[in-house]
Amino acid sequence: MKKELIYVLLLGLFATACNDANLPSQDSIETESADIFIPEDAAEGELLIKFVPEMTSILDQVAEASSAPSLTRSGIPSTDEVLRILGGYELERVFPVDPRHEERARANGMHLWYIVRFDKNTDLKVAVNSLRQLGEVSKIQCNTTLKRVDNPSRKPIAISSERLEGAPRIAEAPFNDPGLYHQWGYINNGGYDFSQDWAPIEAGSDVNCREAWEIFPEAGDPEIIVAVLDEGVMWSHPDLRANMWVNESEELGSKDDADGNGYAGDRYGYNFVKDSPIICWSETHDTGHGTHVAGTIAAVNGNGDGVCGVAGGRDGQGGVRIMSCQVIDGMYSVTLAQEARAIKYAADNGAVIIQCSWGYNSALANMMQGFTPGPASEEEWASLYPLEKEAIDYFIHNAGSPNGVIEGGIAIFAAGNEYAAMPAFPSAYSKCLSVAAIAADYTPSCYTDYGAEVDFSAPGGDTEYYGAIGEDNSGLDWQNPNGGILSTLVVNGQAAYGYYEGTSMSCPHVSGVAALGLSYAVKMRRHFKAEEFVELMKSTAQDLDSKYSNKTKIYHYNHASAGYSTVQMNLNDYRGKMGRLIDAGALLRAIGNGAGSDMRVPNVTVAPSEVQTIDLARYFVEGNSVHYIVKCASSTVADAAIVDDTKLVVTGIEPGVTTATIELHDKNNSQVITKQTIAITVRKGGNGWM
Repeated sequence: MKKELIYVLLLGLFATACNDANLPSQDSIETESADIFIPEDAAEGELLIKFVPEMTSILDQVAEASSAPSLTRSGIPSTDEVLRILGGYELERVFPVDPRHEERARANGMHLWYIVRFDKNTDLKVAVNSLRQLGEVSKIQCNTTLKRVDNPSRKPIAISSERLEGAPRIAEAPFNDPGLYHQWGYINNGGYDFSQDWAPIEAGSDVNCREAWEIFPEAGDPEIIVAVLDEGVMWSHPDLRANMWVNESEELGSKDDADGNGYAGDRYGYNFVKDSPIICWSETHDTGHGTHVAGTIAAVNGNGDGVCGVAGGRDGQGGVRIMSCQVIDGMYSVTLAQEARAIKYAADNGAVIIQCSWGYNSALANMMQGFTPGPASEEEWASLYPLEKEAIDYFIHNAGSPNGVIEGGIAIFAAGNEYAAMPAFPSAYSKCLSVAAIAADYTPSCYTDYGAEVDFSAPGGDTEYYGAIGEDNSGLDWQNPNGGILSTLVVNGQAAYGYYEGTSMSCPHVSGVAALGLSYAVKMRRHFKAEEFVELMKSTAQDLDSKYSNKTKIYHYNHASAGYSTVQMNLNDYRGKMGRLIDAGALLRAIGNGAGSDMRVPNVTVAPSEVQTIDLARYFVEGNSVHYIVKCASSTVADAAIVDDTKLVVTGIEPGVTTATIELHDKNNSQVITKQTIAITVRKGGNGWM
């Protein structure tokens, strides 16, 4: 049986490069479509197409002449003729216009993706075959629906906050949350009571939160935003509410787009399934999966309630923030276009990490176990799912800021749960981080996908290893049920806690550690390019191969049923294929020792008579405890002054370019500690950071 805890997106898509063949002149199109695959769940009368860049001005002219979100023509004669023959049609940009980021969206070609809708009775093979002949179209694919193949009737093991109160406490634990004792994935002391004779527990098989929290007691920073692409996160959960991302410009559910980002009323994120700002977690078939994932990353630490998050802050303050990008809603899920929108939304609204506990099936998944194998190579995946790849690339290249802690974004995906020797895509994509799962003794969780493409391992639980044969987990109280992962949960629409397992659970451990590391970088005023930070995560992670040499592991497949089978794993087969065990303590040590580069005060572009203010304390360690002096090279172009001790105020005077040097003196103003020089550009209509 497939593990229930990962969403598998069974998307059958078609993509093709354009050619320059001429269109037939008659009002009929011959079908030459033997090589065209149309999946069963492809949206009727709908395709996703990407125009070539040369069509930009024509598309823009038509869009500017229309006030509606969709167009009744493209303005490109050959395209409009083909679509007219196919039946009445309309076109809509896949990605809504966000004026704040439209320039970079265009630089990445995102404005060229359109949803094309025409007569629903049209044969999609005919439509694809017709459009593939157009030189104006570079890519074509069906707009299929992401499917969850887990059984939502199988529920996690849920417990209430009150029932957690009886849990023992970790000696000298940094936080007073009662569930921390059973979050062995954070701090594994080896003394838990869920092991069997054949399934040991080994102290240290965790992500090393103990050391990390000692180095960084604040355990998070709200400047770091993690977008959870999953079921809706219960933003009102008492153990998550303080750490939710809030779009202060928006009123929940409002029909007005107050901040102009293309999504009205998106206060806590967006429900991309229903195209609604209302995040939902109480549909009949909701499982609480998104809320569980979010809790591992950022459940509030030190509030005396429930559980902890890896980067959940301290005493109800300062945790990283969770943005809910809902892609699963009960039995429904997003289309490919909606998934891409969710990823771009995360980048454009401040997230620097996307947490994705879903993916296609592994290419090596066993069909006899009910799995349909997914893409077998990066090239195959990219050709089948070009829109998805471009959206992920957009996030990786455009999230963050050159003036912030991280430039670029980190995409973290679960490896998959098919017991297969290759992780699933998009996890296996070389630019994503692929996360496999381990048990509480460092061994690979029996179900985990593995392979050379895996970057990290983290605790994911393993009930078939630790579970008593013939017994399910029903009736268990706060005691750790067979090595599962404890986190926040939703049960019947109400806040709760509970246990899950899977690479879905190991993935947020890595997302949480990445967020914790970036939070510490905020404190230490360190800056990273995304690829630099990823390499630091890898170099500080623990080796696992030495633990697998000449060893075996026995687990009981379907352990709770009478038809269970005993399986022996040769751990030599996993050497070099489980990545490295993420280590929060080692990561923070490296950042504290100077990894990365100094934060830089941003250059300023300002209009004449306009004022820009920068809080210098954000860019220097102990920035509130030093004395600043600023010297502007040309007082005829701009004026620069220090206000309220730490605020750099730049006022434009006349168009031109100049520089300003910022000196940091000790509090007694007796010596210069360091200095930086920034460029100031004064121009009409130009403002913001360069």
